[in-house]
Amino acid sequence: MAHILIVEDEEHIAQMIEATLSLGGYSCEICADGAQAVERIFAGGYDLVLLDVMLPGLDGFSVMERVASQGTPVIFLSAMQQVADKVRGLHLGAEDYIAKPFEALELLARVEVALRRRGKGREVLEYRGIQQDLSSHTVTLNGKPVALSPKEFELLRVFLQNQDLALSRDKLLSLVWGYDFAGETRTVDIHVQRLRQKLGLSGKLVTLPRIGYRLEH
Repeated sequence: MAHILIVEDEEHIAQMIEATLSLGGYSCEICADGAQAVERIFAGGYDLVLLDVMLPGLDGFSVMERVASQGTPVIFLSAMQQVADKVRGLHLGAEDYIAKPFEALELLARVEVALRRRGKGREVLEYRGIQQDLSSHTVTLNGKPVALSPKEFELLRVFLQNQDLALSRDKLLSLVWGYDFAGETRTVDIHVQRLRQKLGLSGKLVTLPRIGYRLEH
């Protein structure tokens, strides 16, 4: 389980981020002060840091300048959306720069990418007898192999990484098929039905009327 430090001085935002990451299976600590964040990062023990830019005292960019040599991957979270700010953050060595406000699903996806890039991402996802190995591209149900198409495999990954989150059909299309996919949302419905049948997910992979789907924990 990856351990993540959230550096955010607005308490309600920090708690929202913590709740989102908990859904993704990550453990978290919250820090509201830039100088204290530097001390914690140098003390070690974190697989990733989510760093707000606008902090009291020592801002996020200054924090990054001080901890870059430590090698802990950092994702900036900021309401500052100017290209120059994003470029500055990336030039300082950050893995990514996410503009506020952001969706929970986007945050989880970016976190997973950053962790996998550093070899810290989860390679095996598990859910009620289902095991999905992302490295070998295999799926088993109660120890028995289950054959999935490439899109079914990717759709399962999205659901397993985002349990208990409501996912719209359009969002699933963009994540699995790509933003330029010209097909219809019915494509999602067909693939969800196949996952239910192949993996015994009826009653757990639920339909949300006029919204989409949710895999219940």
